[in-house]
Amino acid sequence: MNYQQTTDWMFNQLPMYQLQGASAYKKDLTNTHLLINHLNNPHQNLKFIHVAGTNGKGSTSHMLASILQEAGYKVGLYTSPHLKDFRERIKINGKDIPESFVCSFINTNKTFFESNDISFFEMSVGLAFDYFAKEKVDIAIIEVGMGGRLDATNIITPLASVITNIDLDHTQFLGNTLTAIATEKAGIIKQNIPVIIGEYTTETKAVFLAVAKEKNTNIYFASELISVNFPSDLIGDYQIHNKKTVLQTIEILNKEKEFSVSEIMIKNGLLNVIKNTGLQGRWQQLKENPKVICDTAHNKNGLEIVFQQIAKEQFKNLHVIFGVVNDKNLNSILPILPTNAKYYFAKPNNPRGLNAAILAEKATQHGLNGEVFNSITEAYTKALETASHSDLIYIGGSTFVVAEVL
Repeated sequence: MNYQQTTDWMFNQLPMYQLQGASAYKKDLTNTHLLINHLNNPHQNLKFIHVAGTNGKGSTSHMLASILQEAGYKVGLYTSPHLKDFRERIKINGKDIPESFVCSFINTNKTFFESNDISFFEMSVGLAFDYFAKEKVDIAIIEVGMGGRLDATNIITPLASVITNIDLDHTQFLGNTLTAIATEKAGIIKQNIPVIIGEYTTETKAVFLAVAKEKNTNIYFASELISVNFPSDLIGDYQIHNKKTVLQTIEILNKEKEFSVSEIMIKNGLLNVIKNTGLQGRWQQLKENPKVICDTAHNKNGLEIVFQQIAKEQFKNLHVIFGVVNDKNLNSILPILPTNAKYYFAKPNNPRGLNAAILAEKATQHGLNGEVFNSITEAYTKALETASHSDLIYIGGSTFVVAEVL
């Protein structure tokens, strides 16, 4: 199979949460252990940082990778989901995994995957670990797919565990309280391995402290850092929290894990995240006059911060291109959206995308008025035609919405 045929097979033949949602969710790590043993345990030869959280884990992972690259290390980076190409998920020093490696890995192990019902995400994790081990990276930054305790990435013993924050998301899998979700995320905390917490509430802090005590590990609350003086090319307001988390993690690597990262390396790493890692979709400006901003925020906490930042912008009229997936809690996110905007509702080009007419009807109940379009592309074209030079166009609601525009 060539690369297109290989990724088509991966996406269409096997459970994939990005496309299918709940039916792709695995409730234990049995298959992951089976797979990783089949691959001769490549993770045992690697050093890791493990990153979980509801929001910010992608930005945090990319910042860490960028800084460590500036420090001269060969850095593997595993994140999800991808925006345009599957290979975005697996990088070394900012370069996507080669198509030839993906094809070879899948073709070599396809029979095993089929006979053991290995999911899309499980095989992606196995591919990343196999690639990083064969390329002998110095360290790999591994982003949790969803949750933590039962995530396929949670077979590793990292140098440090990072939990960015907790919010109500994926509640059908992780629980419908902050305490329950924090418990799932805290599943990545390992015996005697330091854990860095980005943001916390009273409920979640209690969970993290209890698990850290049980695991006999040191816990660090990054939000208690006094200030962050380093600018970054990731300019969203929410990045201040992520930068604190990153700085605390780098400090631990320097002090406890025999890494050497200087202040100038940190500074350069934060200034060159996009260049060094290829990260997209985080408060990304696509156009000027009218100003066009896209962002992958897709839950209550993330969208609140984004629209607070939009409120600080200077513009005449606000245009919002918005689409969501069908398991999104609309009652939690629609009240956040400003009523003084023109909305362009569309369904993301994804089996999990919510019908735009349903979204528009629900939005109307919250005083949000606009038109329904057949696609995100059509909505974006109409917004560009309608907006004046002094207007602002925001594109968001889902990673898949942003992917279509990019």
